[in-house]
Amino acid sequence: MAAPGPGEYFSVGSHVSCLTCLGQQLQGEVVAFDYQSKMLTLKCAPSSGKANVSDVVLINLAYVSEVDIINDRTETPPPLASLNVSKLANRARSEKEDKLSQAYAISAGVSVEGQQLFQTIHKTIKDCKWQEKNIMVMDDVVISPPYQVENCKGKEGSALSHVRKIVSMSSHHSFTIEGNTGMAVPES
Repeated sequence: MAAPGPGEYFSVGSHVSCLTCLGQQLQGEVVAFDYQSKMLTLKCAPSSGKANVSDVVLINLAYVSEVDIINDRTETPPPLASLNVSKLANRARSEKEDKLSQAYAISAGVSVEGQQLFQTIHKTIKDCKWQEKNIMVMDDVVISPPYQVENCKGKEGSALSHVRKIVSMSSHHSFTIEGNTGMAVPES
């Protein structure tokens, strides 16, 4: 069957097989279908091979040469799983804050090393922000350029000690490109 014509649709839960105009064969369970835009959403076997996960593929039927219904679902599909909207909103807000922080660092002229250190610290200590080109950690520790252990200032204690340890570990994992060979060589 070619792309659906007037009055044709795909039932949620049906299993279909599609052949794209590039010759790619896709097979999966129909999750959604929008007749107006001719978009079909399929839940397919995971390309990663991991159990208990699926790939979700959006298919523009304008670029499909053939669709075969393998198993048509006639009964009412099960209800959709509920979404934790507040958790999704918090995640979106957190991602937005992270991107704004990255944009600020770039616009402030912070070195790549400084940006990488900020990201490394932020993975374990969320209370981390920029103050001009300085990194403020938990309002207790300030790391100034060039972002080495000796550039960590604050009240002596566990917070300063922990941040110095992160900075020390981070600086041991930095790499430089040596000569024109393109080889990555650890800095000494």
